[in-house]
This record gives sequence, C-alpha cells and structure tokens, in this order.
Amino acid sequence: MPIRRLRPEDAPRYRALMLDAYRDHPDAFTSSFEERAAQPADWWAWRLSPDSDQRVVGALEGESLVGAAGWQRDPRARTRHRGELFGMAVAAPARGRGLGRALVEAVLADLRAADGMVAVRLTVTEGNRAAERLYARCGFVRCGTEPMAVRVGDRFLDKVVMWRTLDGAAAPAG
Repeated sequence: MPIRRLRPEDAPRYRALMLDAYRDHPDAFTSSFEERAAQPADWWAWRLSPDSDQRVVGALEGESLVGAAGWQRDPRARTRHRGELFGMAVAAPARGRGLGRALVEAVLADLRAADGMVAVRLTVTEGNRAAERLYARCGFVRCGTEPMAVRVGDRFLDKVVMWRTLDGAAAPAG
C-alpha cells in the first residue's frame, strides 16, 4: 500500500479520516471531534501545505485514504532538534495489516531527512496498550506520564510520554 506525504489537495480525504478517528476514539486524541470539525477547509489544506510547520504522511488504498500520521518540529531554537509525532489514525477496515507501523516508519524516515532532527516524542493515552506496543516496536521508550493531560467530559486522562532518537541509539539514562 503506497504511503506518501499528503498534499493540500488531499485535505478533504484527510479531514474525513481524522474526523472519523476523533469521533470513534475520543480518548485517543488530545483534540476533540467538535473542535476539529469546526476547522475550515483551508485549515486542513494548510496543515498539508509545504509552507506548514507540519508534515503528514498518508496510506492510500486506491483513491481512499486509509491511514495517516504526522509530525511537527518544535519552533523554539533550543528544541528544534526534536519532532513530535501526532495524529496517528488507521481506518477500521485497514487495521491488522501492519499499516500503523508502516506509517510510523514513514514519519521516522521523513524526520531523518529533515535538517537537524535527532529525536522524536509522542504521547499516547494511558491504557492504550496496543498503541504503546506499536510505538515500542518502532523503537520508542516510555519516559514518563503526564497526569490529567486531557479532559474528556468529566474524566481526566493521563498521557504516556514516549521518545526515541532518530539514529536508533539507545535513549540516554536520566
């Protein structure tokens, strides 16, 4: 299944995939369905624009976008060496075929090609063992937990923080 960087013309498919993910898995994302659904079409296109500070890769099955994951560089000078993986989503019919791992590997390859990048971090909702196992298989290590990171209704969810270097070296201790 081809995986490539998404472009502004992919925005309608990207929006549809992500809104399904936000709606079907509200605990998995920091953003809510309501706030993302309220974003105008040009916001989704900007996110995929070469001028954006974000990059999103997607998996296509025919004309359908069945998976996506993105990364962004921290804008501060002292932390521009690291990226943040965000927005990992795989449509239900495409699950169980290794697509999640392929998307993470595509993001890692894109990060390695970016000037000055040496590490990447992500967060995953505490208790989402499948996602945490996927990221661990891709070389990420758990480095902490942020309590009460997200509020969904009356519940607070903790986020596990994971990271890895881009050269595959083991994470330094402490």
